[in-house]
Amino acid sequence: MSETLAESTSSEAEATGGDSGPAGKPSWRGAHPTAVRNLRWALDALALLLVLGALLLPNKVPYLHPRAFVRIPAEAILGAAVTLALPRRPRLVVAVVSGVALGVMTVLNLLDMGFNDYLGRPFNAVLDWELLDDAQSYVADSMGGAVAVAAVVGVVVLVLLLLTVMTLATVRLSGLLVLDRRLATRGTLVAATVWVTCSALGLQVFGTPLASEHTAALATAQAKRVLYTVRDEAEFQKVARADAFGNTPGAQLVPDLRGKDMIFTFIESYGRSAIEDPAIAPGVDKTLDTSTAALAKAGFHAKSGWLTSATYGGSSWLGHSTTLSGLWIDNQQRYRTVMASDHLSLTKAFKKTGAWDTVGVMPGIQKGWPEQRYYGLDKVYNAFQLGYQGPKFSWSTMPDQYALEAYQRQVHGKKRDKPLMSEIILTSSHQPWAPIPKMVDWDDLGDGSVFKPIQKAGNKASDIIADPARSKQEYGKSISYSVTSLTQWLERYGTDDTVLVFLGDHQPIARVSGENASRDVPISIVAKDPKILDKIDSWNWTDGLKPAPNTPVWKMSSFRDRFLKAYGSTPHPSEG
Repeated sequence: MSETLAESTSSEAEATGGDSGPAGKPSWRGAHPTAVRNLRWALDALALLLVLGALLLPNKVPYLHPRAFVRIPAEAILGAAVTLALPRRPRLVVAVVSGVALGVMTVLNLLDMGFNDYLGRPFNAVLDWELLDDAQSYVADSMGGAVAVAAVVGVVVLVLLLLTVMTLATVRLSGLLVLDRRLATRGTLVAATVWVTCSALGLQVFGTPLASEHTAALATAQAKRVLYTVRDEAEFQKVARADAFGNTPGAQLVPDLRGKDMIFTFIESYGRSAIEDPAIAPGVDKTLDTSTAALAKAGFHAKSGWLTSATYGGSSWLGHSTTLSGLWIDNQQRYRTVMASDHLSLTKAFKKTGAWDTVGVMPGIQKGWPEQRYYGLDKVYNAFQLGYQGPKFSWSTMPDQYALEAYQRQVHGKKRDKPLMSEIILTSSHQPWAPIPKMVDWDDLGDGSVFKPIQKAGNKASDIIADPARSKQEYGKSISYSVTSLTQWLERYGTDDTVLVFLGDHQPIARVSGENASRDVPISIVAKDPKILDKIDSWNWTDGLKPAPNTPVWKMSSFRDRFLKAYGSTPHPSEG
């Protein structure tokens, strides 16, 4: 009782300006009591709005609408009850801890928004911190170093501000509650009764339940995600050690492809939406039809299907590794586990035979790449080893057409004792899809300087990145460009012994593919030798480069084993 009276007296003194300034003169608060009282009420209201807003903040952008904030949060009622039950010092400690926790949950919700919007999944508090560095690099490559630095500074300031302001808000509200414990207790009981009634009756406002336990549910989901991640690491290590072809001798791997130049190509963000979304498909479908006809004229034929990618919107390396390892690699921890393992990759299978030279063409790699060992590549050509002297196109270090011509000049076109197995990553269709290269005469490519005026005349990333309609339009153009570059290269340089397998690594981000888009990507196998396509006749894939809507859909992780078996490989399992 004495504590409440003291706090009430202190508050009243503050409200009426009961203190004095120098020489007995009234202070500013004493001279302007109405302004002080209004300011105090405004701060109280702001603190309440901040706490309620944080408790009701969704973790997905589509749910960010006014009706999400008209619910009654159970966490606020519970917090009020605990505050009223505690003496001053423990109450202050709980208020500070609650404020920090609420600030942390707000940061996690904002991260969830970003990850759901770009990668189609929530933020993983164990694995995803290192991806923030990739995000900073992406911003620097797409919009410039100054923008990236400003973004990093802005994010740090925002996080510190959220933690500080949320803590101040919870401390202020806890003090406000105990000014009149009797009134606050009654109010808390009424709120609890209303919450229970709304929950029991399932009352809703515009389809949104009035009774909310949103923050508790999100915190529980985060905790479960952490627990799953910890358990998954041990379980996946066992899975990675078991391999249906782990003990297969080299002589029994892909015998039906002996003598063929094999090319495995991933096209960045080439997803099902490129072929089926009404706003994107017309241009891409025309390119696929035109390319199919041009290849047929050159003697090549194709079959195409669908694979469900292990990733979405980004993290392309997860799609690459899932396709080539035959394992479902949907997070960074699994990726690290596989890269450190002896699990047989599809590309390494060719190296194990001793019948192929193996190379990688990786224009997106700008630093050391230890994954070369896992993929069994004798040589890797990165962004600095392809002789390019032209401009970057946003994130992409060089146009796909140039990368393919450099591959022809430095690798594919050279005489050798063995056929070639190549892994090529094409990057021109990487977001933000501005500026986009254009096809030039193959004989004019030179060192890439020919692309300078094209890059200069192209769209700016900042004009495209926040505009969904334009993003869709430019995304479609970038896919058409990449497919055209690859198929024209094949027409120009392919031989009777060339076999091309090309596919997308994942769908584009939700802003382009849509909130409910599948994770499917197209895959095609192209060859002149009819025996190559006859081997996969039982797969029921579609003739040509455009898979039909009813073509079978497989998990991306199933492709390695199906491919190895189709071309004569004999399983000899390893159990680890």
